[in-house]
Amino acid sequence: MPRHKWLFLPVSLLVSAGSAGAAQIPSVGDALGEIARNFTAWDWAVIVVYLAFTTVLGGLLAGRQASMKDFFLGGRKLPWPAVCGSIIATELSAATFLIAPALVFSQGGDMTYIQLALGTIAARFVIGYLFIPVYYRREIYSPYEYMGDQLGPRVRQITTGLFMIGGILAQGARVYIAAKALQVITGTDTVTSIVIIGVVSIGWTIMGGITTVIWTDAVQCLLFTFGAIAALVFASSTIEGGLAAIVSEAHHAGKLRTIDLSFDPQKAFTLWCGVIGLGVLTLASHGTDQLMVQRMFTCRSATDARKAVVWSGLSQLLTYLLLFVGAAVYVYYQHVPLSPAEQVVVEDDSMKVFAVYIVGVMPPVLSGLLMAAIFAAAISTLDSLLAALSQSTIALLYKPYLNPTASDRQTVRASRVIVLIWGVLLTAFAIYCDVIARSYADLLQFALAMAAYTYGALLGVFLLAFLPIRRDDRGLMWGVPLSMLTVFALNWHQPIAQGIVVVASVILLVQAVRHLRSEPLKVVYVALAVALLLWIGLVPVGRGLDGTPVYFTLAWPWHFPIGTAVTLVLGWLVGNERSKGPVDGSRT
Repeated sequence: MPRHKWLFLPVSLLVSAGSAGAAQIPSVGDALGEIARNFTAWDWAVIVVYLAFTTVLGGLLAGRQASMKDFFLGGRKLPWPAVCGSIIATELSAATFLIAPALVFSQGGDMTYIQLALGTIAARFVIGYLFIPVYYRREIYSPYEYMGDQLGPRVRQITTGLFMIGGILAQGARVYIAAKALQVITGTDTVTSIVIIGVVSIGWTIMGGITTVIWTDAVQCLLFTFGAIAALVFASSTIEGGLAAIVSEAHHAGKLRTIDLSFDPQKAFTLWCGVIGLGVLTLASHGTDQLMVQRMFTCRSATDARKAVVWSGLSQLLTYLLLFVGAAVYVYYQHVPLSPAEQVVVEDDSMKVFAVYIVGVMPPVLSGLLMAAIFAAAISTLDSLLAALSQSTIALLYKPYLNPTASDRQTVRASRVIVLIWGVLLTAFAIYCDVIARSYADLLQFALAMAAYTYGALLGVFLLAFLPIRRDDRGLMWGVPLSMLTVFALNWHQPIAQGIVVVASVILLVQAVRHLRSEPLKVVYVALAVALLLWIGLVPVGRGLDGTPVYFTLAWPWHFPIGTAVTLVLGWLVGNERSKGPVDGSRT
């Protein structure tokens, strides 16, 4: 018989309210505390054993990290299936593991989220067959080295900086989301969970560099695949009629709808957003983001790297499974209503419903395994980023400026120190996300909005280097900031945000006049881009029912192609013609 919360609801939460039997609704904090009591010592033991096992396994598989190639590229000898599993574990994260079921469970929710898979699967083939061969022609440590070789050293600094900013924003948000779910087992605020995730992630990364990260990620991928299957099997076993009943009831409730052909630009889960928006997002995230590309560099060859990224598209099957789990959870709670404590928590934050189901319904040990999977996904997110940030910092600051003559041993030692520094900063930002997230309608929008600020600019710079349009980096001095500001203006319309847009626009226009005055047409191009930015940020397109101004907005998947287009078009129109071949004269 499933554990259900009403069995554990104490008398202290059931008090008189003017008539016999009337129940006082508990506060969110009290409700979380009551739900957390269902997480037994056996469940905690499962998490502790899993973390200990994975730590020992990662250390054994990492071997001796004697050089930068070992620490950052795994000696370029890692098997592609492990790399593929690491990619899947990193991209799904705890955010997907928790939010996908909640999207279906929520009022009016369905499976249209899976449409986003279409673009992301197609983009992996583009990356595998076009991007990776270019990267593998030289032994490089990041995609930003390639962009710098093509467009100049300044571009290497710009793109590395973009990656650092974007990584902190996007992955910090994901860790925060995981910590929100872990409140269900800790019964406290998110800070404790974030600190635990941060400490373990720092330890794993320091221990063995990218090799430890990839092998532990691969184990984590297996764990939360098993967890998702176990959740569905358990739900089927607890509902009369089993899987057939789940399918039937979910279908009649509209939970199994998967296609939305709407052209509404403010709807995120449509076929067009999936094909275009998520296609561009994946080109950026898997093709230009050091977080993902670093994994491909650890493979033995370009062929193995291609297999890793293309087969990582199987992650979408896991996403679909998690969506179906959401339908099963919905059907279950139609038969067994939420307890008062659960109701309070889910109404406060519907994204916690799967965590509530795991802790409140699933039996001990199994619930521990699934919460370990959430821990695993969060740790995978953070340790992956720490490895990538460490490598980027070494390339951007340590080797060029702080210690140009450093030996491999010194560099590896410095890398571990840098991992610690970044780990502390990322943990602090994840804690601060509690403030930022209040401005977003839901946590999914929050997590993906954070990535949008830099991904479009990164992909636009890469395409300028990759495509045969032969432009230098001059136009990027306006294309990159205007790309980020455009995404910013689409998200924020408060007076302070509008002031930032105005000040930045004036600065960019002044710089265009100063540096491009001998080419007035290029000044016009910059002015047109600035005018578009000001219109998006400042000009209302209507009025709400209460008379408040309504501004131009788009669903978050469209932010990625827009950011890419602004960077690429201005880079092309404002840039100068460059000679054939790499800027530094090296072969690529």
